[in-house]
Amino acid sequence: MTAIAEIGTEGMERLRSSRVFIVGCGALGSPVAMYLAGSGVGTVGFADFDTIDISNLHRQLFYETGQAGRNKAEVLKERIVRLNPECKVNALETLITEKNAPEIFSEYDFIIDATDNPSSKFLIEKTCISLGIPYTTGGVSEFHGQVISWAPGHVPLSELLSAPLDPSAMPCQINGVAGPAAGLIAAIEASEAIKHLAGIGEMLYDKLFTIDLLTMETHLFRIC
Repeated sequence: MTAIAEIGTEGMERLRSSRVFIVGCGALGSPVAMYLAGSGVGTVGFADFDTIDISNLHRQLFYETGQAGRNKAEVLKERIVRLNPECKVNALETLITEKNAPEIFSEYDFIIDATDNPSSKFLIEKTCISLGIPYTTGGVSEFHGQVISWAPGHVPLSELLSAPLDPSAMPCQINGVAGPAAGLIAAIEASEAIKHLAGIGEMLYDKLFTIDLLTMETHLFRIC
């Protein structure tokens, strides 16, 4: 990463001293965690109460068939340690709730929403706004994906919606997810974190990025 002009030695030092927390260790969260650890982020934390399911492995490539039934966070931690032993990993085998989110998030510099349901996304948004912690949120369904980031003074995802989402909706379970779509959105989320931590580039603040892999059409909607 030091060979990348925009990052250099100073940027790498910023990454090494940074702490990122990821909510969810599935199709989005697991590759995001690997990208961040591989990029030299000093501390990577994540939480997931769920276990590995063989039916999800087409999009959760960092898990193996023989690990079915094990907790995702536990297995992901083992994987990251093998990738980058210098990265401090905080793996929580728990569900992020309104009660524990503030205490957990407050220990980190940047939060990544890698969940697949509206209720979790708005819980993450609400907590980050109350704490003033920047975050990025991604969503994927079939071959479609979207990403938006937030920091104090910018527009959060909830303000973009003309109508509230059904908290019981589970896009991933309803429509399914194409593996490459999840991988692409995860890469963008990881890139948002790296840009913020290293102080480089242009963030997706006040902008919603969308992509349709079936047509390869992308859009960047500017909110203000």
